[in-house]
Amino acid sequence: MTADASPAPALNRIRVGSAPDSWGVWFPDDDQQVPWQRFLDEVAEAGYEWIELGPYGYLPTDPARLAEETGRRGLKVSAGTVFTSLHRGPEVWDATWDHVSQVAELTRAMGAGHLVVIPSFWRDDKTAELIEPPTLSAEQWRHLSTGMERLGREVRERFGLDIVVHPHADTHIDTEENVARFLDATDSGLVSLCLDTGHYAYCGGDSVKLIETYGERIGYLHLKQVDPEILADVVENGVPFGPAVQRGVMCEPPNGVPALGPVLTAAQNLEVDLFAIVEQDMYPCPPDQPFPIAERTRRFLRSCGA
Repeated sequence: MTADASPAPALNRIRVGSAPDSWGVWFPDDDQQVPWQRFLDEVAEAGYEWIELGPYGYLPTDPARLAEETGRRGLKVSAGTVFTSLHRGPEVWDATWDHVSQVAELTRAMGAGHLVVIPSFWRDDKTAELIEPPTLSAEQWRHLSTGMERLGREVRERFGLDIVVHPHADTHIDTEENVARFLDATDSGLVSLCLDTGHYAYCGGDSVKLIETYGERIGYLHLKQVDPEILADVVENGVPFGPAVQRGVMCEPPNGVPALGPVLTAAQNLEVDLFAIVEQDMYPCPPDQPFPIAERTRRFLRSCGA
């Protein structure tokens, strides 16, 4: 047993779940992805109680049907996910809100309390083609911060949900510097963070340090690891995130970094209830690959006390 997998005190403030992403699901409809029924069957069989909605339209969007499908498998929904381009300014607000409202309505109907907000990629997520510059101007940073604050306010007032913004590779909120800049520019009462341990490590960040420094801003966790050897090659050769995933840069715990035991302990020390949703980016993947990984990951997290 590795040091990361050593028995640990119960992490009674951490609620562990998984997500369609751990089954290779990145898009609402894609012939390289497993059917949603199989995802629900297998995530329950692997021992998880909580799930995310994943890309809107992958799971049924009718609340009554989704509640029946999840309920009979003993599953509950922790969050929905939206993608935004708020750095582009007020002109994108109406289109953004149309998308957010749709997802937030289903998220609320499923009894969840969070909306995971992912900034738009500056590369195309399928072709890896450059869409826009990877750095923002000062004006774009202002648009991003004020837009996220507005989003946080509107989502809370209209749907009773809290937004948690997800730093992500190949987006403008990625490195330690950019995450700190974003947090320092936004109201802690409106905008919290979804710390994805894998994406943060992919971009050079230290998850434990972030939790200890900005603990009051951590509202949600995604548990993920990166393979340091593959990551080194990815960084050296400027490989886009999509192709990096196909190389296996996001790996099965506990084989990568960061060590998840210390991350979970740091999160427990915040003394607030947090979801910790397992995600292992591996689109595309063989349909029989996710389930055994999910089972092993659940056993590993139990050994960490989660």
